[in-house]
Amino acid sequence: MVRGGAGSVAPLADPALKALTLFRALLFVAGSLAWMLAAAMAVSGRLLWALLFAAFAFGAHIAGRAWSRAAPVAFPHYMRWLLYLPRGPHSAQRVRRVLQPLRGERILEIGPGVGIHALPIASSLAPGGVLDLLDVQREMLDALMRGAARRGLTNVVPSQGDARRLPYADHVFDAAYLIGVLGEIPDGVAALRELHRVLKPGGRLLIAELAIDPDFVALGILRAMAGDAGFVLDRTVGPRLAYCAVLRPG
Repeated sequence: MVRGGAGSVAPLADPALKALTLFRALLFVAGSLAWMLAAAMAVSGRLLWALLFAAFAFGAHIAGRAWSRAAPVAFPHYMRWLLYLPRGPHSAQRVRRVLQPLRGERILEIGPGVGIHALPIASSLAPGGVLDLLDVQREMLDALMRGAARRGLTNVVPSQGDARRLPYADHVFDAAYLIGVLGEIPDGVAALRELHRVLKPGGRLLIAELAIDPDFVALGILRAMAGDAGFVLDRTVGPRLAYCAVLRPG
């Protein structure tokens, strides 16, 4: 569940839903810590402990993945501190290098979270360009806009909404991107169709996914979803377990 931003599903207002998403986030954290402890135990020669931690980590990962696929949910605002963890292959620098934002362009990010990718890309678009942000959680957008204000960025436009029903006109964006967010959307194909609608002909869509994420969308699945939505896969960067895929409207 550690990703570029919050997802695009129903707002997390129900107390029971908040409790469930908190438990899922803690399950992910516990599994990640267990993997690190398993590695440490193996290096120190404590193989039994290494196996026990690895078994717990694997079980937590499988449970979290099954749960996420059965009931996709946005990454909760109250767990946002996890979004500041290092992104490795999906760092802001790498995403910007693959997306190649240009001054004057209008770009859309869905599920920006705390703005790890949004703020550097907004800087790349200035002057004259605009970064639109869509998130289901107003708290995420408010916090991100405070960060943009501190950096003096005035070309960021936030909107609260659902990725399956984008509040934008047809063919208005030069590019769009989702970092670890597609798997959080209950109907990913519907979201991709909406992105196809709002992108200009010849526009580009960047989807980045990391296998450790319980909401991970495998590259083969993405290719099929993209085809159903009218996209073609232009290129991929990185390994299949930590890929960035660039799609073009077909």
